[in-house]
Amino acid sequence: MPKFAANLSMMFGEVDFMDRFDAAALAGFKGVEFLFPYDHEADAIAAALSKAGLSQALFNLPPGDCGAGDRGFAAIPGREATFDAALDKALAYASVIGNELLHVMSGIMPDGVDRDACTETLIANLKRAAPKAAAAGKTLIIEPINTRDIPGYFLNRQGQARAIIEAVGADNVGLQFDFYHCQIVEGDLAKTFEAHRDIIRHVQIAGVPERHEPNVGEINYPYLFDLMDRLGYHGWVGCEYRLKAGTVEGLSWMKGL
Repeated sequence: MPKFAANLSMMFGEVDFMDRFDAAALAGFKGVEFLFPYDHEADAIAAALSKAGLSQALFNLPPGDCGAGDRGFAAIPGREATFDAALDKALAYASVIGNELLHVMSGIMPDGVDRDACTETLIANLKRAAPKAAAAGKTLIIEPINTRDIPGYFLNRQGQARAIIEAVGADNVGLQFDFYHCQIVEGDLAKTFEAHRDIIRHVQIAGVPERHEPNVGEINYPYLFDLMDRLGYHGWVGCEYRLKAGTVEGLSWMKGL
């Protein structure tokens, strides 16, 4: 059975963020993930993980100014220096927190910017970042995200991500496969997962279409969990969903797996 990581940015919102580590452990999780750690000291997060006996699966690089519409900038021409600074900050946090994986957010394509230019920028940024991350023992991952949730997001399809990863050509650059986003954009989940299994470093799940618990909606997750086992995926499966009810109440989907 896959090993599940609670996404603390979306789950256990009934308590303050720094109390969610203990809450996740009490609910039976062995690992956690979250979007961003930067509002808290890295030492405090590391201490909370240690106290709760949890592993940190991943977090994202700083996204920029979300209030101004930023959702990352790794694929945005002209923002290379901002990307380099974000990478350095994320690596500093990860060195204390202890996670291997860092999600590099591609960003929203600016009006008038050519898609090919964004592709070239993302490849160049990852080529420059990969050796620095490798020296720190970290792996960089990119995630296709649907444009219903984030209109204009640059990276949307698994094949698009694969072409970029292959162009970078670094062992420590891989794919974050989110079944929720993939179902909305592409469908054919089992075959798509299998086709890209060799570059998948992290998985996330949620129900479609409302992004609630995995047992709500149109995806047959028990089948996909068995598929992951058959294909030898042993990484974390991040539970990145919007609660339909309370966090613990909503964990009934895990029973019987």
